[in-house]
Amino acid sequence: MTLMQAARDTASGDWNALIRDVTEGQWRDPDTGSLVTVPFRHINIGDDLAAHAPEALAQVMPAESYAVVCDTATADVMGADIARRLGAKARLVVLDHPHADESQVRALQAKTRGQAALVAVGSGTINDLCKFATYKDGRSYSVYATAPSMNGYTSSTASITLDSGLKTTQKAHAAKGVFIDIGVSAAAPQYLIGAGLGDSLCRPTAQVDWYFSHVLLGTRYATAPYRLQDADEAAVLARSAGLGQGDHDAIGYLQRLLTLGGLGIAAVGMSHPGSMGEHQISHWIDSFAGDRHPGTVHGQQVGVASITMARLQERILAMEEAPRITGWQPDEAAIRARYPAAAVDDCLAASRVKAMTADQAAAFNDRLAAVWPYLRQTLRAMMLPSDEMAAHLRAAGGGTTPEEIGMDRDLYIDALRHCREMRDRFSLLDLAADMGILDDFIEEVL
Repeated sequence: MTLMQAARDTASGDWNALIRDVTEGQWRDPDTGSLVTVPFRHINIGDDLAAHAPEALAQVMPAESYAVVCDTATADVMGADIARRLGAKARLVVLDHPHADESQVRALQAKTRGQAALVAVGSGTINDLCKFATYKDGRSYSVYATAPSMNGYTSSTASITLDSGLKTTQKAHAAKGVFIDIGVSAAAPQYLIGAGLGDSLCRPTAQVDWYFSHVLLGTRYATAPYRLQDADEAAVLARSAGLGQGDHDAIGYLQRLLTLGGLGIAAVGMSHPGSMGEHQISHWIDSFAGDRHPGTVHGQQVGVASITMARLQERILAMEEAPRITGWQPDEAAIRARYPAAAVDDCLAASRVKAMTADQAAAFNDRLAAVWPYLRQTLRAMMLPSDEMAAHLRAAGGGTTPEEIGMDRDLYIDALRHCREMRDRFSLLDLAADMGILDDFIEEVL
């Protein structure tokens, strides 16, 4: 099926067009021509999905018993209904203010040890906890999505905060079934709908960062994730005002876009297509904000960070002459002073991957100068204007600045300055720091 055919089928009510081609192994990688294989086999975007949960789970994840895992809000929205319909085979497990960290993974494993499989009912945190807990102990899980807040439903990795406090992307496994109810999602709190658009707005900034790293540093790159999203990204942005009103079809398109984004990551086996500089900023906040963390969710932070990254990328790519960097070495003493002891070794290791001597920086500058006219043009074609991104996010009920999501500006600035120390991926945020323009950019933009 072509992307245009998928768009037509969606307009006529088939929300699973194209998605089904990917999960059934019928979609070809545009780079290689080979059929794409992903670990997801059953994805259903539709309405009234709780009513059919017993039959659906019996098909995709038959088990003697289920733990239906939710929080207090998602229990009321869908979880209790699913558990009731499953009858004696199900136990309802309601988590109190859950967080996706190693200690709560262990607690969930202990709490559900008597059940054969888990059914996650919720969004980011609940999904990641169930996904990682079952991956670690060999059980299966399925997920019923209650909000269009992120693309993690179709990801086989989990965002888990380690006991050290460092937020990481951990290998996990795919849900046996992914069930996304549009009507339930449309009734989600508005900030979660805005967060979903915020998470999807990382596409242009991540693509620019990833392709830059590919050209300059040899990082593997693929176009498949972006080809999967093209038509639905346009459809979502055309309906951003509808997202702000909880419009059913606008929410459906957003859930499709998030689902296809996750499948794109699964197709290439790496998270780079949707997680570069903007996610690095968000991960730093989640890992090291401590008591300063305002309780914002992943997609809210990524939305703000994507707009910041887009503005930084626009500034760099407006330069007619190739940027030049100086060599950078991590300041070990500063890193040891800045982070908890348990996180220091990880941060030092990530930083050292990106360190450059003066000679290495000179070679980098020569390579960049040689390709800058072509590279600059190519990267600019991948972008969305930052002002348009901000307008769409506001229309959807999302925040576009730290203040608009209730975050302290100084915390956000700390994340911009220091997040490069926690991850080994090279983005244009690293480039700006090595060029010596990052502090000026922060002062002018924030």
